[in-house]
Amino acid sequence: MPRIIISATNDLSTDQRIKKICETLLGLNYDIVLIGRKLKDSLPLNRKYRTIRMKLLFNKGFLFYAEYNVRLFLQLLFLKKDILLSNDLDTLLPNFLISKIFSKKLVYDSHELFTEVPELISRPKVKKVWLTVERSIFPKLKNVYTVNNSIANYYSKKYDVSVHVVRNISVKHRNKVTDRELSIKIKGDKKMLIIIGSGINRDRGAEEAVEMMQFVENAVLYIIGGGDVFEKLRTMVTKLNLTNKVRIIDKMTYHQLMEYTKIADLGLSLDKGTNLNYEYSLPNKVFDYIQCNIPILATNRKEVAQIINENSIGYITDTIQPNELANYVNSIFKDKELYDRTKINLKRAAEKYTWEKESKKLTEIYSKIR
Repeated sequence: MPRIIISATNDLSTDQRIKKICETLLGLNYDIVLIGRKLKDSLPLNRKYRTIRMKLLFNKGFLFYAEYNVRLFLQLLFLKKDILLSNDLDTLLPNFLISKIFSKKLVYDSHELFTEVPELISRPKVKKVWLTVERSIFPKLKNVYTVNNSIANYYSKKYDVSVHVVRNISVKHRNKVTDRELSIKIKGDKKMLIIIGSGINRDRGAEEAVEMMQFVENAVLYIIGGGDVFEKLRTMVTKLNLTNKVRIIDKMTYHQLMEYTKIADLGLSLDKGTNLNYEYSLPNKVFDYIQCNIPILATNRKEVAQIINENSIGYITDTIQPNELANYVNSIFKDKELYDRTKINLKRAAEKYTWEKESKKLTEIYSKIR
């Protein structure tokens, strides 16, 4: 069995894209080693393949990236390998160096426009470092795929490299039945809005969603996962006296998360168009909402809006102002006829968008890697 070493900078527990890709590659008879890191609050892993989670001295900033890349290089140096799979730009340099030293095949999975994230836009010197890494390596890559057409086209034009698309679509959910006891416990007779994700960061609309709840009628909002605005959100909930209307819950297992999502009445995806990465984003939560048959309310970002409009499975807003957003939410729940049609359309979309279908692209890519 050819061995593929897959590396990422996250703690692996909530990264559904990597988990799905690992399981697909396992089905293609690859011997898999998955490398990430372990944090104090990391959930346990129980996978059918080997995992390595490194405990680092530093967990953010320059020292984190420096330590991680050195540690990853050493791991890759001494492990048996046939193929290297780098997830995102922050793992690419050590993978590229090892691929050259040992003449091994390298595959690059770009989850986002890394150099266009808001955290780098406001830090031009740091952005320049990552752009230097990207510009020096990307044109030399032969096996690249990413999460949607917009990002693929961006990289293809910029570096004259062929970029495939493997969208971050959810595995088909076969159990659509909701847990009635859980439903009564977490929302009672109210409508439930939900935001899910491990990257609920600034400019993703979570703050406006919390403020919005001051004006939404007979509803609760659940924000589940993690991100750099989580503590700010908790402070906002307290200051705005919204403890009875907004729940902020730390990351949980994917199964638990889907049990909550199935109960929701409206899934939110409120990325702002403040940067190119978010403008082109196609979050996996959109496909989770689809599989859970939850109508979606999203800001007018290119890829997300296209999915919603093509399938008539939700609502698009051009505003993220809390008061106006609340008025839109209230109107959604009042128009029961349109809401019910959206639910019907979601059933068709859930059959259309499944990882079982999307993963066939992955099979084709790995059959032709160079």
